[in-house]
Amino acid sequence: MVNYISRTLLLALTLSVHFFYAQNELPKKSTQIGFAQLDFLSIKMPDINEANMDFTGIHYNVMLNDWSYAGLGFYGAVGGERGGFFTLGLNLGVKREIYKKLFIDAGLHFGGGGGAAAPDGGGAFILPHAILGYDFNYFSLSTGWSYINFFDGGTINSNQFYASLQIPLSFDYTDFKKRENELSVDDLKSCDWNKKSHRVSAMVHLNNLSVKGDSQFTDGTSINGRTIRLAGFEFSSFVNDDWFYFIKADGAYRGIPAGYMDIFVGGGYHLSMNKNRTNIQAKFGIGAGGGGGVDTKGGFLIYPDLSIEQKIVDNMYLSINKGYLMSPDSHFLSSTLGFGLKYYVEKDGINPEKFEADTSILKGIQTILKQDWYVNASRNGGFEQDMHQISLQINVFLSKYIYGAGQTSFANFGDAGAYAEGIVGLGLQSNSFLNDKVSVFAQLLGGAAGGGGIATGEGLIVKPSCGLNIKLTNTLDLRGGIGYVKARGGALSSVFGNFGLTYNLSFLTVK
Repeated sequence: MVNYISRTLLLALTLSVHFFYAQNELPKKSTQIGFAQLDFLSIKMPDINEANMDFTGIHYNVMLNDWSYAGLGFYGAVGGERGGFFTLGLNLGVKREIYKKLFIDAGLHFGGGGGAAAPDGGGAFILPHAILGYDFNYFSLSTGWSYINFFDGGTINSNQFYASLQIPLSFDYTDFKKRENELSVDDLKSCDWNKKSHRVSAMVHLNNLSVKGDSQFTDGTSINGRTIRLAGFEFSSFVNDDWFYFIKADGAYRGIPAGYMDIFVGGGYHLSMNKNRTNIQAKFGIGAGGGGGVDTKGGFLIYPDLSIEQKIVDNMYLSINKGYLMSPDSHFLSSTLGFGLKYYVEKDGINPEKFEADTSILKGIQTILKQDWYVNASRNGGFEQDMHQISLQINVFLSKYIYGAGQTSFANFGDAGAYAEGIVGLGLQSNSFLNDKVSVFAQLLGGAAGGGGIATGEGLIVKPSCGLNIKLTNTLDLRGGIGYVKARGGALSSVFGNFGLTYNLSFLTVK
């Protein structure tokens, strides 16, 4: 009897240990090859008396295999007369070496957007290209032909020269289902996660532009003395312990008619003190901005800025920034004062430069591309009409079921080409069920929106929704949802539906 009990206890202990290690097995590291891209084209406008609209894009593409890619990109006007013209779209293309680092690249960008009273129709457009490039290892340069056509009632239709700069930018990831799993750094030292981590940060912020000088609306009315209130998002990636690059986007929600937005890329210097509890950052960005009736000429803006950050808890910091947002010739000039919440992450490795890590955790992230359909969207002229938009949403999981979300959207059908949204919020997502194939979600987002004649008042909207994800592959889901959008101070009050694709993964962080 004693032997039987002993064998039973030993078996139970063995199974328990096996179960424990099975639940905490080391995650398999996969690497996604990709590249960032900046491109430029100068578009001939339909009115022969109007200067070309200089168009610049920021993209990120992932290689699907050794010869094809897919990704997402933004475009913004930086020259001509259409400051505030922005778009979002999907990239598909092929890229093949033909001789000793000389390559050909042919692809198609499909998107939506517009602005600045341009003849963009509903906003839908295509932009195919065919280019020849050379790979310099750390970057590639290419040039060739492109064509753009705003085909949903727009009259922008042009062939033009195309140039691009591509920079290799890959990332490591593992299974999305393993999000929030905690792992010992000592255990990870025996596998291929044992490398220097990469520091990134994400911030949501409110920014206030105090307009100065000879700044004016497009009708010539002065806006000197006004305060434009913006809400937005900023992402930074560190090259080393001190230097970083960033991308930020903002949209106006108060102070002027709805529709103003800006997007910047740039770099900066980071100084830590007080045992890493206090940071000072100096930044300089260049980008595109306009809309809401603000006259930014061609749309090219610069953004010098100085900020101070104070640690609140763990990796969360309160940020205060002061600087300028202006066109180089001060045609549009404003001083900036902003407040934000910033979260720092050490990812893709277990050897941070500034501290010894003891544990690591897998954080889930979702990238969602979808198409929204607003039913009977109210217009400024007192009528209603359906409106469609292309939308990009990124979810970062704060826990296993709760995520923070950022979303930007641009109209592409429904005669509202200049309409755009920039919103943030929180959501909940369930575990998978029905043979691990289906999950459900609910979220509440809000922020800035306007343009295209949609009745959003000064631009503040609230947008609750719910829906489900249906698994297609380990990383890809089909997504559908329904919801409601309401503008504060505007007549927009609409039911909407959407469908799209969700790209799911987890990345390793240390703490």
